[in-house]
Amino acid sequence: MNCGVVVHIMDRTKLVHDTTPPRQGAQAIRRALAVLRILAAGREAGVPLAEVVQATGLTRPTVHRIVHVLIEEGIVERNARSGRYAIGNQVPELALARPRPSRLLIAANPSLRRASAEIGDTLFLTVRTGNDTLCVDRRIGIYPIQVLSIEVGARRPLGVSSAGVAILAAMPAQEARKIVAANEKRFEAYRTDTATVLGEITAARRLGYGMREIGLVQGTKSISTWIKTPDGRPAAAMTVSAVRTRLGPRREQEVAEILLRETRVIEQAIGG
Repeated sequence: MNCGVVVHIMDRTKLVHDTTPPRQGAQAIRRALAVLRILAAGREAGVPLAEVVQATGLTRPTVHRIVHVLIEEGIVERNARSGRYAIGNQVPELALARPRPSRLLIAANPSLRRASAEIGDTLFLTVRTGNDTLCVDRRIGIYPIQVLSIEVGARRPLGVSSAGVAILAAMPAQEARKIVAANEKRFEAYRTDTATVLGEITAARRLGYGMREIGLVQGTKSISTWIKTPDGRPAAAMTVSAVRTRLGPRREQEVAEILLRETRVIEQAIGG
């Protein structure tokens, strides 16, 4: 029965005459995805249209057309009271098509558990997705004061966190600069700029790990180590965030060594 339905749908698609030039169609898809990534960063609170325009570099009419279509398809929702746009219910429903944890998540689980117990502060596992980072796991430590700067599912532009800095530092310099330039308009919302981010990337390459003296939350500090895939590309980062007094020079080095040890374990696991 199901096979008949599939064949029927496929036959109907053959009857559709698409007059859109391939290049133009690809551009429209990329623009829609760029808008979705910005909205995803806004989570439940949503994002004003003006902010989407600024972050994407698209014109206001173009962004308006894109979100209008996405709303019709259930991919985006608009809050009638605030006027903000957010990811719609259709997106998590589509995500159910891939219920299994990724290989990285499975491989990182023991390392996150060990490092969290050993360090005592909050640990985050962040992956790269396009020009952004996405938090995919978080472990709370045993120290009485925990820094819960981001939640699982939080998305940030590459470069505004120590995780993003670490991932950029592990890339070829030209590729990293290109991403930083693409994210420049988004940095202002996170109280940073291109020069600062590039400086942090240079420091991370020298140290062997990413660090931000002032984390996403005031009074905090974060350290991140990059995780590479078997082909040598940085795909993720493991991060410790703590109150600044917990990460003085001596302990910073101790924490960095623990993270470096565990990232090597993860890299071996995903490469096997």
